[in-house]
Amino acid sequence: MSKLIDRFGRTHDYLRISVTDQCNLRCVYCMPEEGLEFLPNDKMMTAEEIVKIVRVGAKLGIRKIRITGGEPLVRGDIVDIVAGIAAVEGIEDIAMTTNGILLAKKAAALRQAGLTRVNISLDTLDASKFRMIARRGELAKVQEGIEAAAEAGFSPIKLNCVLLKGMNDAEIESFLRLSYERPLHVRFIEYMPIGHDDEGWRAMYLPLDRVREAAAGLPWAAEPIPDVKGNGPSEDWRFVGGKGSFGLIHPISDQFCAKCNRLRLTADGQLKPCLYWVDELNLRPWVDDEEALARIFFRALDIKPENHEMAARLAQEAQSHVPTARRMSQIGG
Repeated sequence: MSKLIDRFGRTHDYLRISVTDQCNLRCVYCMPEEGLEFLPNDKMMTAEEIVKIVRVGAKLGIRKIRITGGEPLVRGDIVDIVAGIAAVEGIEDIAMTTNGILLAKKAAALRQAGLTRVNISLDTLDASKFRMIARRGELAKVQEGIEAAAEAGFSPIKLNCVLLKGMNDAEIESFLRLSYERPLHVRFIEYMPIGHDDEGWRAMYLPLDRVREAAAGLPWAAEPIPDVKGNGPSEDWRFVGGKGSFGLIHPISDQFCAKCNRLRLTADGQLKPCLYWVDELNLRPWVDDEEALARIFFRALDIKPENHEMAARLAQEAQSHVPTARRMSQIGG
């Protein structure tokens, strides 16, 4: 089969798979506190369906998989899903993004099943602020998950911190110090208007220049690094003599669409060419037809725009396509 190359010459070898839209937290940038309807079980892809889609993707050149949600660890068969994907010929790397709440109980089993890397969402190091941002859950559970991931042998362990003006921007230096003191890779991420672009988003949006300024004020020299595994669109740095690193993921202030290599699969089986736009193609009716699945993969590349235009949305300028109404938890972070 041909490889997945879109009309702008971008080769796609990376598939992000949401295995559920459900979550045990309600983070302010991801989903509303109340009122969001979750998919019934029969509308979500089964483990078998996910593996069938991955098998076709691998034949088309997909090499990297990231499992997301919602919170992927709320699925009772998550270890089976990982094991099924790991058994697909051609898949070289399987990562997971998790909030870490349930990770302590499952880290060892996930590692044994074939999960190679883990990203843990952590937006604050303060327990009371954690409850404010996540609206439920306990910071201590996330910290236990980080330790369990290290004990299970995951490396690198990345911490994803979404910057929110007025909520966690005062902790930037603390996160930077953490990257110096421990073998952890902190990635600062700009707040994106996925499924909502109201004034609340604009009020909390913070460009990543603030991280560079904070790094310059610390007593260690920072140097760029090219070798953090799976760094994707992250601009990565480390402090000389430090144990970890820090990265900047700035989809709005410094777009990385020109190098985009990813497609997204939602928990209900929709293939999304771009996180931000409304376009979706339903794969689920065709999971037993490899040729039909392949055609849909190529159709997704045909309709994929050149960029997402989130910067235009921040500036309240006109956009060329229709933004998605789905929240981040419904697409897969």
